[in-house]
Amino acid sequence: MLFVGSPLFILIAVLVRLSSRGPVFYIQRRVGRNYKRFGCIKFRTMREDADQMLSNVLANSPSMRKEFERDFKLKQDPRITPIGRFLRRSSLDELPQFFNVLIGEMSVVGPRPIVEKEVDRYGKFMDEVISVRPGLTGLWQVSGRNNLSYDKRIRLDLTYARQRSFILDFAIILRTFGVLLLPMDRGAY
Repeated sequence: MLFVGSPLFILIAVLVRLSSRGPVFYIQRRVGRNYKRFGCIKFRTMREDADQMLSNVLANSPSMRKEFERDFKLKQDPRITPIGRFLRRSSLDELPQFFNVLIGEMSVVGPRPIVEKEVDRYGKFMDEVISVRPGLTGLWQVSGRNNLSYDKRIRLDLTYARQRSFILDFAIILRTFGVLLLPMDRGAY
């Protein structure tokens, strides 16, 4: 995938670089298999001052603060660049994670890697979910993504961890192509 996709990687890197100040890639600390932390690589989709901007938005907007505390995301996130919005909706911002797969930190299919602040949300199920390598795609990504409640996402990650198999992985990969090719809102923002 890295070799075949290299022209697309280069094009996206140029677009990110030309669209806003800052690096091409964004590396965020995530929790991987057996609680091992790693740098999850993505194309940068936010402004360079995104962390400071988030603090200001959450301090000044009770509704956005409530949404962020509930979902760890904002549907109308003012930090996202125009090219970043496209990359997120198309999931092209995730392509650099094939490097994480290559070095063994992630798998193609599995629960999404979460940030440290989300660990407590998984409660007693965290040990089961974290027993498998996190994935580029997974059961909750093909079942509604961010349109699902956080509790539903946890249940889907747990279902995957308990029932994982080659057949389930293959089905999720096929569904991923379907989700990516459909021109409707797929919960990607």
